[in-house]
Amino acid sequence: MNENSIHLNTTGVEIERKYLIAYPDLSWLERQPGLRKIEIVQTYLFGTENQSRRVRQWTENGESLYIETRKSGKGIRRMETERQLTEAEYQSALEFADPNRRPIVKTRYILPFDGQSFEIDIYPFWKKQAVMEIELESEDQPIRFPDGIRILREVTGDPNYTNSALALHPVDEDPKEYFHEA
Repeated sequence: MNENSIHLNTTGVEIERKYLIAYPDLSWLERQPGLRKIEIVQTYLFGTENQSRRVRQWTENGESLYIETRKSGKGIRRMETERQLTEAEYQSALEFADPNRRPIVKTRYILPFDGQSFEIDIYPFWKKQAVMEIELESEDQPIRFPDGIRILREVTGDPNYTNSALALHPVDEDPKEYFHEA
């Protein structure tokens, strides 16, 4: 597993934009060059009003990494600290899981496209939509979206689409987002 690709043991500013997308064609997605597929179990720990804490089990090709993340701030620009845990540290951290938030289970596809890297999260509670994120080097960095992805709307800064909020209560799929055949 390539640890550099998930920025372990780092602290810094995260500049990220997030989009609600139509559920992608998974057979198309899985044929894209350089694609990575990761199974993630993300558990929120007790945090503070100003900082969220989570641990993840990140499994790729049968190998697992364990990661703790602390985030603060809102919107496109936030502070983030990540560090790799041992499996024992991860199991110990789960004792501090926030009982009000269920663990988030998702499949993440990391799609390289046009010199950028898109992270597409597929959640089991949605059948028509997914979330796509991209980390940027600056807030005004131009983005070129892959042709096979249909953007429904940007949800950067929308508190309903944070994983922490989805762990409390998933946002229902909005039928107004989709075209209905007559």
